[in-house]
Amino acid sequence: MTLLSLDMLLVLEKLILIIIIVFASLGIALYTTFAERKVAAILQDRPGPERAGPFGLFQPLADGLKLIMKEEIIPSSSNKALFILGPGLAMTAALMTCAVIPWGSTVHLFGREIDLQIADINIGILYVFGVVSLGVYGIMIGGWASNNKFSLMAALRGASQAISYELAMGIALIALLMTTNTLSLREIVNQQMAPGHLWNIAYQPLGFLLFFICAMAECNRTPFDLPEAENELNFGYHQEYSSMKLGFYLFSEYINMIMSSAIMASLYFGGFDIPFFDEKILPQNMAALVGVGALLIKIVIFIFIFMWIRWTIPRFRYDQLMNLGWKSLIPLALANMLATGAWILYHG
Repeated sequence: MTLLSLDMLLVLEKLILIIIIVFASLGIALYTTFAERKVAAILQDRPGPERAGPFGLFQPLADGLKLIMKEEIIPSSSNKALFILGPGLAMTAALMTCAVIPWGSTVHLFGREIDLQIADINIGILYVFGVVSLGVYGIMIGGWASNNKFSLMAALRGASQAISYELAMGIALIALLMTTNTLSLREIVNQQMAPGHLWNIAYQPLGFLLFFICAMAECNRTPFDLPEAENELNFGYHQEYSSMKLGFYLFSEYINMIMSSAIMASLYFGGFDIPFFDEKILPQNMAALVGVGALLIKIVIFIFIFMWIRWTIPRFRYDQLMNLGWKSLIPLALANMLATGAWILYHG
């Protein structure tokens, strides 16, 4: 087989993997909205959606169809090009995160070893931070292009919140990188699967807690949903949006939550590793599928925690949000980084 045909096969494999992961992410995001409404109903002692299909399982499809069929409204005073670009950028940035996440080990198909990861780059963590930063532009552009004062105020809140909490998240992550000596997500997962090595949550419990809190802020989840504070800013930064443009903003939030859960599972909880189980006793393809299932279970657990917190803790005031980020999380992250450095120096 020639080098050109091998390259074409590799490109085809990656395209198929991209299509599978993107459509799976969209499907999971669609039904995460249903799960959120059911979790909220259980916590509030009510039935939740139950009319569209058995047990209400068709409710997400009905909601999606409703958004598609709604009238497309673009305010006459808005910047039309940027108004359209905003939700597209938010959705694209949310989906791009999945490229460096190792969803499983390798499978053997048609005589080839196929990695269940779109791109194993040696700066995967930096790539994630770069893509997450692009998502803020989707909020800012949408809020500014709407030519609505409430949308603009919400967009400014979203941008300042993201900048504040990305700093604490990055410092918390530096402590983890000091212990792993790599920026590759695949390598971090492989280290946690090595014999005699514990998951990174055992080495960086405070770092994980800081990362988790910052991830909630980055995803604009309650109690950090200040850019969407309905009681203060009407409907938030997507005040003027309708139809699928609004749907893109709403779905991007859920996809961000899914990707954040996958990254936290990979960084701190072994990724597709199954605790107290040796995957080598299984056939290669079966082990890969079981690993994908293990990662999905960890993602579902994190998503449930996100939802549980949303329907339990009230929203912060904006000054409390900023105080928590700058006066509590950043000093704690710096202290954790220095303590990690001292521990490595002492035991190195």
